[in-house]
Amino acid sequence: MVYITRALVDVLLDLAREADPDRVATGVSVTPARDLEGAEALPPDAPVFTDFLLPDPGNSVNAVFGVDLSTPAREAQGRFVSHPIRKLEVTKRDDLAQVVFVAVPPWQDRPESFAAFDRAGNRQPLEIVDAEPTTQSLSR
Repeated sequence: MVYITRALVDVLLDLAREADPDRVATGVSVTPARDLEGAEALPPDAPVFTDFLLPDPGNSVNAVFGVDLSTPAREAQGRFVSHPIRKLEVTKRDDLAQVVFVAVPPWQDRPESFAAFDRAGNRQPLEIVDAEPTTQSLSR
């Protein structure tokens, strides 16, 4: 089972909608369910996709110097790609990851418009959860 927060799905679909007719590709990362409010029904160690990396619109600093200025600066465990004029599937053009989320118009969180796949292109069971990271403070 692949878990993703409703808030992340909404943001990814907004990115795809705003970029249409161009495609969007970005990294997505996980948070353990135990660190989320509203995910108590999930196993504590279950990875839940909660965050995305800002899409890179051809960042010249990264291209020239190899400096990753993405936010947040951490490894992504998955990818999100939008296919404005393609089918809901992983293509050879997509960057592969352990989990690849694909969206197609009409940019909705329905099984015919948003799905999760493994790196081989096999559709995975997907559950959208109403959870969010616990409130954290920067003060000590």
